[in-house]
Amino acid sequence: MKPHLLKVQFKADHSFSIRLNREPYFYDQWHYHPEIELVYIHKGMGTSFIGNKVERFKSGEMVLLGSNLPHLFRCDKKYYCNNKNLKAEASVIHFVPSLFGDAFYDLPENKLLVKLFSESKQGFKITGKTKNSVGLLMKQLYNVQGSQRLILLLNILNCVATSKSNKIISDKGFDFSWGEAENNRLNAIYQYILANFSSGITLEEIAEVANLSQHAFCRYFKSRTKKTFSVFMLEIRVENACKLLNETDKSISEVCYESGFNHFSNFNRYFKKITGYTPLQYKKNCQKE
Repeated sequence: MKPHLLKVQFKADHSFSIRLNREPYFYDQWHYHPEIELVYIHKGMGTSFIGNKVERFKSGEMVLLGSNLPHLFRCDKKYYCNNKNLKAEASVIHFVPSLFGDAFYDLPENKLLVKLFSESKQGFKITGKTKNSVGLLMKQLYNVQGSQRLILLLNILNCVATSKSNKIISDKGFDFSWGEAENNRLNAIYQYILANFSSGITLEEIAEVANLSQHAFCRYFKSRTKKTFSVFMLEIRVENACKLLNETDKSISEVCYESGFNHFSNFNRYFKKITGYTPLQYKKNCQKE
């Protein structure tokens, strides 16, 4: 998918925004913006694409996304079926990194904030007590005005910056610095993979989509995503399997084949390699939760 620049709108008397998004589904285009984004998902589940990482998201997750980091929270198909009782809901904060001015970040007391903004270029999940504290502060932020807004935002950033439970999402080597032609090519590749991952995509097919030789495609894909094409395909298929195991009553063998695996032994091996659990263990854990 080609990430596109999204223009984030601020109110005339506000230097940053906080809003409650309550829609049938989240914004479903792969995009980026210069603003740092803090998102707290209250309701909704689906697949997230953050940098070069693909994984499931669900209600209760909180993520910090750095400036210009491409991302997408794609809700599951059921959110697109005009069900009035099914909504996706999230609190979202946007602010530019230069909000407080360069001199502010030069202060010795703000070293952790500088580090936070640097690490946010990979994106990370905010978990545990930090997530609960930040969630309460975000709720307060809806009801204040004036300088109190800035004070609460700083409190939020301080909570995140001093937390030891943040989990990095995208690989450090991921770089979004390509030209328009490269974006179009990668867009075509991603769209084809997402539409056909459950069937057998051959190297010849995907190389043709990219208009490259098979050997050139392998080098190209790894240079852009920091992953081989085969590893990326496995991650997409395993994430789909996780969804089916968690949200349906399908048997493990049905999940195996519906996720694009042709051999049950391969499915078990790669599922455990990526998730740390066998499919059966994962399903039992989901049932306990």
